Order: sequence, then C-alpha cells, then structure tokens
Amino acid sequence: MLASTSRQSLHRGMTLAYRRLHSVHSSRAAINTILNNGGSSSSSSSSASPALYAVVFFTSAAVALNIVGPTTTTTKMEAIPSSGDVIMLGATKEKSTGIHFPKQCNGFMLAGTGVRVKYGFVKVYAVGTYLDPLAMSVMKGQSKEDIQRALLNPMYPRTIRIVMARGLSIEKFTDALNESLKPRMNGEDLQTLDEFKKLNPAADLVQGAEMELTIRGDTLLYKNALGGVGIIRSAAFCKALCDVYYGDKAVSAGHRDSVLEGVPKL
Repeated sequence: MLASTSRQSLHRGMTLAYRRLHSVHSSRAAINTILNNGGSSSSSSSSASPALYAVVFFTSAAVALNIVGPTTTTTKMEAIPSSGDVIMLGATKEKSTGIHFPKQCNGFMLAGTGVRVKYGFVKVYAVGTYLDPLAMSVMKGQSKEDIQRALLNPMYPRTIRIVMARGLSIEKFTDALNESLKPRMNGEDLQTLDEFKKLNPAADLVQGAEMELTIRGDTLLYKNALGGVGIIRSAAFCKALCDVYYGDKAVSAGHRDSVLEGVPKL
C-alpha cells in the first residue's frame, strides 16, 4: 500500500513537472513570436505597445508561478557591514574578540588585525589595517624593519578600521587616543586633538560600533561611529597616528605584528 501511494505521488509529480515545462516553452515561444512580429523596425508605435504589454504579461506570470526567473547565486556572508565601503565576503576573524573584518575597505586590502587591551585584560576594540597593494608592492621581499618604516610613513595610504568589542563613552575613546597621540606630536598642531574630538558626536559607543581612519600623507579622513565624515589636515597628527598603531610602542603589538606579517602577502 505504501509503495503504491509513493508511485502515485511520483507519477503526479512527474505529470506536474511536464505541464510546467510545457508552459515554459509555450510562454517563451509566444514571447519570441510577439517580439519578432511586433518589435521590428517596420512596425508602428501603436503595434509595439501591445507587444510590450504581452511580454510583460507572460514574463510576470511565469515569474509569479516560479516557472522562470532571474538566476541568483547565494554566497555565504561572514557578516554584514554597517558602514563604510567594505566587502565582507571571506572575512577574517580577529582571534581574540571574534570580530570579523572584511577583506576590502575603501579600496584597500586587509593586511592584519589585532585587539586593543586596557588594564591587561579588558578588550576595548578590535583593529584592522587596510593597505594599497600597489603602493606596498615595493616592500615585498624587504625585511620587517623596512616594512615597519614604511608603515610609519603616512605617505603610504591606509585605512585603520576600529570595531568596538564593548560599550564605551565617546569621551573615554577620544581621550585615550589623544593621550597616545599628544606625546608623539612634539608640540606640533596640538589644536588638531580638539578638532578630532569634535568630529565625534556626543553619543556613547556601543559594542560593534565602527570607526575608520584613512591616512593619505598629511590628511586624515575620519568616519565616526554614526557615519559622519570629517577631515584633519596635519602632517604631525598623521605621523603620530601611524606611530600609535605601528611603532615600537604601538597600542596593540599584536595588530602591528599581524600587519608586518601580512604586507608580503598582499
């Protein structure tokens, strides 16, 4: 009895599939006929309009019945970015926080990631560096010391992407970064520290909030956690920022070392 029921179900399924396939061929044939007869250059504008309506009718009906439709490819996404020009396909996970970083950001390629730790155990944020592979191609085959010198030079463009691993007030975030920047600026352009603070809205940072610092020579393009963009023009500021993240006393040695290892692989 069960086998008979299964055969009947299979027969009904094959019959339905045949009818649907026949419907597809019929619809496509009808559309081709209308296009050939009504869409030629010799036809008047009045005859072209019914042809267009017929094409839309047949196509819409077929899509509605799941007979035909656009071919789509589903790609597994590691995560969905909330801001920035990023591509998250095949994202890299920062090991300590589990935060994913896209392979590309602002046209640059990911070179390495790390975590900013406070008090020895508090994971504040994950950080990743994106570099221009063409600009850094001259460093392939060079020593780590040479690569580090290049990273300390703001003339090599890059984006530093920060993703918060925990909630934090915006005051604590900007104050901590400015405290790291100030002694590295040797008294030059110190007013830019206040300018940087003003680029951040008065809203606390939540876990997952993202900021992007793009350095090009003496110019910093900053995207805050709410997507607002501002510019700081200062060679001293940009050079100090490079030292904060790539110097011998970087705020995240793991991030710096990861970037040093990643540059030859770009």
